[in-house]
Amino acid sequence: MKKDNPDKIDNPVNETDVSRRSFIKIAGLGLGLAAGATGCDGRPAGGDGWMPAQYEGKGHFPAQVRGRVPIDPKNVSICRDDQKCILCGQCAEVCEKVEAVMGNYELPLKNDIPCIGCGQCTLWCPTGAIVETSGIEKMLKALEDPSVHVVVQTAPSTRVALGEEFGLPIGTNVEGRQVAALKALGVNTVFDTNFAADMTIMEEATELVGRITGKIKGPTPQFTSCCPGWVKFCEYYYPELIPNLSSARSPMGMLSPLIKTYYAKQNNIEPKSIFSVAIMPCTAKKFEAARPEMNNAGVKLGDESIRDTDLVLTTRELAQLMKMKNINLMDLKEAEYDKVMSQYSGGGAIFGVTGGVMEAAVRTAYCLISGEKEPPKLVYNLEPIRGLKGIKSAELDVPKVGKVRVAVVAGMENAKEILKRVKDGSEQYHFIEFMACPGGCISGGGQPKSSLPPSDKARTARINALYTIDEKTTLRLCHENPELKALYKDYLGEPNGHLAHELLHTHEYHDRSMNLVAKK
Repeated sequence: MKKDNPDKIDNPVNETDVSRRSFIKIAGLGLGLAAGATGCDGRPAGGDGWMPAQYEGKGHFPAQVRGRVPIDPKNVSICRDDQKCILCGQCAEVCEKVEAVMGNYELPLKNDIPCIGCGQCTLWCPTGAIVETSGIEKMLKALEDPSVHVVVQTAPSTRVALGEEFGLPIGTNVEGRQVAALKALGVNTVFDTNFAADMTIMEEATELVGRITGKIKGPTPQFTSCCPGWVKFCEYYYPELIPNLSSARSPMGMLSPLIKTYYAKQNNIEPKSIFSVAIMPCTAKKFEAARPEMNNAGVKLGDESIRDTDLVLTTRELAQLMKMKNINLMDLKEAEYDKVMSQYSGGGAIFGVTGGVMEAAVRTAYCLISGEKEPPKLVYNLEPIRGLKGIKSAELDVPKVGKVRVAVVAGMENAKEILKRVKDGSEQYHFIEFMACPGGCISGGGQPKSSLPPSDKARTARINALYTIDEKTTLRLCHENPELKALYKDYLGEPNGHLAHELLHTHEYHDRSMNLVAKK
């Protein structure tokens, strides 16, 4: 197997050129130090949270050449331009210290180069050497083909980050202008992944209630399964806990097969002519879309070559595409999402926030278990699981079942701690939310670089923007979404029912532990 060699430059330059790596050796300093500048109060400019060790001190010269993460040439999520790499080590540090991947397996490597695709390295890289694997060319090809019907869905947190690429303040909600931009690019139909977030809660909460009451077979705590970086981490390091993963697919994984079945049928469109695109804050979503089992629509339609999601573009890629086509976000009038699968609740809106999935699920699970129409007011603002803390927990009294304990985890280094507690029995939970990225999807590996290194100030601004959407909407419970109710009535049947399981669930999680030897 070809191994990623830190000393090898895949794209050699002319021998007379002075490479960045050579310059470091000559000058004894690197671009990474610029990111360590301190603010007026003497603290690192990146903020207090998730700070690599290189920025915690005074930044003494000279800088050390500290290596980099290995990246498989076949990695569908991220890639690296070796000529831009200065070996500052920021990618390696976030991968090891925050995501617990690099440095957490023994060498030599076995069958692949371990990577969960989270893309945090792309946010920490000061030179732009590591970026998402581009899908722009494929998107342009689809848009230029008159025989292709392009359908796009947009994730919850893209709307509060895209504006940063066009000079707007961090956290500005550009939902309507994002839709307008996609229409200006030539997209036929634009749906909101928030709608599918509501649907995910319907499926996931129903499954949770079934596990708690014993009506559905499966261990507790139930783990969320909407973060593909977390799912792959679990497959690598904790395959024995795979049964704890909810079988519910992510919102993207649910909406995509419905686009090629329900939407196609409603509009008399040939499913094979649909090019389904997801605008995501996450580079790991590119991996999720490529997973072999992500073809539920194809299985249902009798043509397994039909993929559920044909392409994933990050928020940054959408901005790049808009700039290529001279589309300025500020020049656009707001547009609305297309009907049928776009209406959403406040619960769906906060899916992009660490703790948001849990909060939305608790609201609905409370109602499903208790039979009450409204949950208590405290559930609409579940403070114990809000904020940027890496591990959070809460306990609620729910009629008919008693105390229900939940936990929220962001960053896979924190996942190791909570899973240790689960395995040794020191902590008992019913439901645990996992997100690979600090702060959740709002700080996903495909989001704009608002600061270097990523700061808690930027994360908080985006988080507050999504909570504001939730607070301002009159519809805050996922299971009360009228469009979603109609979809179940007209097509899917009941949550966790036969057709819902065919299209919206998966049991194809893979034990990847044979691909590495995890460090104890």
